[in-house]
Amino acid sequence: MEPMIRTYGLTKHYGRTVALDSLDLEVPPGLVFGCLGPNGAGKTTAIRLLVGLLKPTRGRAEVLGIDATRHSDRVQAVVGYLPGDFRAYPDLTGEQYLRYLGNLRGGVDWKAVTALAERLELDTSRRVGALSHGNRQKVGIVQAFMNEPELLILDEPTSGLDPLMQREFLTLVREVRAAGRTVFLSSHILSEVEAVADAVGILRRGRLVVVDSVDNLRARALRRIDLTFAAEPPVAVLAAVPGVRDVQTSGATAHLVVEGSTADLIAALSPYRVEDVVSHEADLEEIFLAFYDGREV
Repeated sequence: MEPMIRTYGLTKHYGRTVALDSLDLEVPPGLVFGCLGPNGAGKTTAIRLLVGLLKPTRGRAEVLGIDATRHSDRVQAVVGYLPGDFRAYPDLTGEQYLRYLGNLRGGVDWKAVTALAERLELDTSRRVGALSHGNRQKVGIVQAFMNEPELLILDEPTSGLDPLMQREFLTLVREVRAAGRTVFLSSHILSEVEAVADAVGILRRGRLVVVDSVDNLRARALRRIDLTFAAEPPVAVLAAVPGVRDVQTSGATAHLVVEGSTADLIAALSPYRVEDVVSHEADLEEIFLAFYDGREV
């Protein structure tokens, strides 16, 4: 199947500042792809290039097989896009604004709009300018989802939402994936991405440093394991096990940092009586920080 997003050496300079550097990326259909990085990493620049709001310094982006620079109007007509700095006409009510956008896109099923607004507890009868930041963000979410696009490109979509609405938003994303559609989700909230993403890309100072599935990244990551022995921990034996990066002890408990598979560790433990094992599985935050500390997972 053709990728929903494909970039070739996509690069953007602002004067001497390199915001995005030679991005080569493919996002297949039917999954949630998380784009991670702190502010200034290049996430928003990449998204604006994908939807044709910026022209690249060099390279090319294709979205649903459409050249995003040459045919930005076509891309914007078929993609559900939520910018990181979403703004709407403040003098219109939420309903007026959403109807206006629906008409621009050739019509929208108003029942779908109503259902989305109800799920997000959004009062569309109020003027956009009178809404709180969180409720304006809900308007942005509704306009991105309401046409049921094949591809959603969302930049920091839960900004301003309370925890209950964040949870409802993530449910919406899962429903989109279950329907076979695709989501490109940029966020600095790692727990949010981990909750829904099938694969992630990590940007560091404008460069893509890794693309992999969340499961594969976890499998490659360092994990912490606490082993409590019936007697003094065999520190030398543990330190010699392949994959064990560090061993610290406190009483009868050995605190290990292990890379990759624990098969060798389990085999090495067979002669010893282990009374308790606590495994702290790596999460996306640890993996992300590992790349920003300058080491690979």
